[in-house]
Amino acid sequence: MFDRIAGVYDPLNTAMTAGLHHRWRERAADLAHVGPGSRVLDVATGTGDLAIELARRVSPSGEVVGSDFAEGMLDRARRKAAAAGGGVRPRFEWADAMELPYPDDSFDAATVGFGARNFDDLGRGLAEMVRVVRPGGRVVVLEITTPTRAPLSLFYRLWFDRIVPAIGRLAGALAPGSRRRAGTGSATIAQAYSYLPSSVKRFPGPVALAAELQRAGLSQIRYVLTAGGIVAIHAGTVPDERSS
Repeated sequence: MFDRIAGVYDPLNTAMTAGLHHRWRERAADLAHVGPGSRVLDVATGTGDLAIELARRVSPSGEVVGSDFAEGMLDRARRKAAAAGGGVRPRFEWADAMELPYPDDSFDAATVGFGARNFDDLGRGLAEMVRVVRPGGRVVVLEITTPTRAPLSLFYRLWFDRIVPAIGRLAGALAPGSRRRAGTGSATIAQAYSYLPSSVKRFPGPVALAAELQRAGLSQIRYVLTAGGIVAIHAGTVPDERSS
């Protein structure tokens, strides 16, 4: 599914968030507490926006690795990073978030932007991120969450339950070659943007996610809500002495 929607992923993200998703990624990068020379992993990197933002922070001598299991997304990320030019260019590579192919304590920080809700096993994915970050390093999770206060909660339900799936169906119908690929590409795009609201509803709320991060081994966990409570950014520190 993610391979097939790679071509429309960026424009639909911009349409659905009025372009604010870039600002949310900047705030997530702020909470990673990285700077020149830092080594950072961005898990479930998608088309690479958060990895590219992190690369700006670690230049000129740092390193950013963006990993994902969808080669279509990674291809877009590589092209986007090449076009961005200047400073550190992220390295994008295939990896399974459930079993990251990196040694313990390999990075100064690990991030995931709008990808944690797609983890097959949330606890295991978070534990893997903690494992590959050195003691004192940071783990940051940027995700959509469900606001609970009216009137935003009412608008949110309308937007995610009705409008987002409709945008997906329209994008599928307008995608190049959609008529030739009826039942494949166009249907997959519509399916993906019906999946989005259901994945958000299944994902833990901010307090529950903070508890998941603590179980994964983090300390000093904090989160901020932005966009009126639609987006949560969690961050925690890998303790000097890890629990066994």
